[in-house]
Amino acid sequence: MIAKHALFACVMGLTACAASAAPVAPNGDTGVGVIRVNAERVVPETRAEITLSFAPVVKQAAPAVVNIYTKKVVERRASPFAGDPFFERFFSDMFPAQRSRRRIENSLGSGVILDSGGIVVSNHHVVAGADEITVVLQDRREFQGRVIFADEDSDLAVVQLDEAADLPTLSLRDSDTLEVGDLVLAIGNPFGVGQTVTSGIVSGLARSGGARRGGSGLFIQTDAAINPGNSGGALVDMEGRLVGVNTAILSRSGGSNGIGFAVPANLVARVVNSAGQGQTELVRPWLGLDGQTVDGELASALGLLAPMGILIKDLHPESPLAAAGLKRGDVITDIDGAAVNTLQELDFRASTKPLGNRAEIGYLRDDTERAGSIALSAAPDTPPPDRRTLGRDEGLPGLTLVNVNPALIDELDLPVSMSGVLVLGSKGPARRVGVRSGDLLRRVDGSPVRSVAEAAAALTETRGDVVLDIERNGRTGQVRYRR
Repeated sequence: MIAKHALFACVMGLTACAASAAPVAPNGDTGVGVIRVNAERVVPETRAEITLSFAPVVKQAAPAVVNIYTKKVVERRASPFAGDPFFERFFSDMFPAQRSRRRIENSLGSGVILDSGGIVVSNHHVVAGADEITVVLQDRREFQGRVIFADEDSDLAVVQLDEAADLPTLSLRDSDTLEVGDLVLAIGNPFGVGQTVTSGIVSGLARSGGARRGGSGLFIQTDAAINPGNSGGALVDMEGRLVGVNTAILSRSGGSNGIGFAVPANLVARVVNSAGQGQTELVRPWLGLDGQTVDGELASALGLLAPMGILIKDLHPESPLAAAGLKRGDVITDIDGAAVNTLQELDFRASTKPLGNRAEIGYLRDDTERAGSIALSAAPDTPPPDRRTLGRDEGLPGLTLVNVNPALIDELDLPVSMSGVLVLGSKGPARRVGVRSGDLLRRVDGSPVRSVAEAAAALTETRGDVVLDIERNGRTGQVRYRR
């Protein structure tokens, strides 16, 4: 029995086991003894010592992890006919006179203090739409907060605490230095029971599938228990540094099944820096490409020894990759030395880098390794979008048009090769004749239209039978109507 306990302690502590365990005191000839352990707690000095207890790490990190309580006022109609004069006239006796009811929705989550002046990072879904945000520290102090930065795509938000100063903080670790198997702690407020700490390991890196509905990016996967309420909490390493912000679990039951996901600290750092510069949302570098992961079959077709990288299927003419000399058929292998094998990985790596900088792109062309330097900048908003909705005297009322440019392609996730005049909306007469949102308007009565101004002028001038050439889902067709 003693051997088992001693073996367990030594497996957990190695040299710390020998340093803290007192000699075995024999009891007769039976060989039974008692291991006396020094009860004094000291700051561990080696990795072997720290694995005996997580308490020193928790004492260092937990004060900077906060509980977040939000309130949201939701308007609910008292009846499906409320506000409709016709139906209210006939059904007013069946429903209350009150047209709507107010209901307050409460939610909870967690957050991490990253600046002593009251800068807290949490998940976007924790604070989105909140009318009131209350942040409670481990020492039970309470602060009111306001959202100063929100990015739904990364599921991160930054909250500024009112009248806060000298608060405990967590430092950030370069999340690219994490390895599968590293020990981590998840700190948060699961189910509203109060601050809770769970332990585990990094069980996966660069996870892009199944981590969260919607959004994009790469996630750290951990088997540390993460439950509802943990969202926005800290994932820390054994030195108490923040390596990620817990964001989601993969579960059919709604509880932790040992698969949790955290937003890497490198993206958290970019978000906090952006908030410090006065930005309210994350502006990502635009790469302007469409690509495909190189799998085994594609690698064989390309003559590669092993599957790797991203095959460029298409490039926008204004893409920084095109400016650096890359072209269709090239295989992107890395960015600033970090390997990329999916578009999500490439987008994430680019998103962690500040705008205005440059990045080195490694790629293959004809089995030859090459490199190029690209400028990291937002998608150009040229030509001007010129969004407008046509009125009664402009040929086809209810038609909303916009010029396609890189910024619109990035915003709406359109094909990078798209250009021309896009139909953003179609109501009234425009919808009745068969024009739909998402159509590309190519010609009006046989005359090409390359901008919203040209399209509006052509539609206004036409009379009689009008023929529109449109492109829908890659197919061309015609819409005819009489004006």
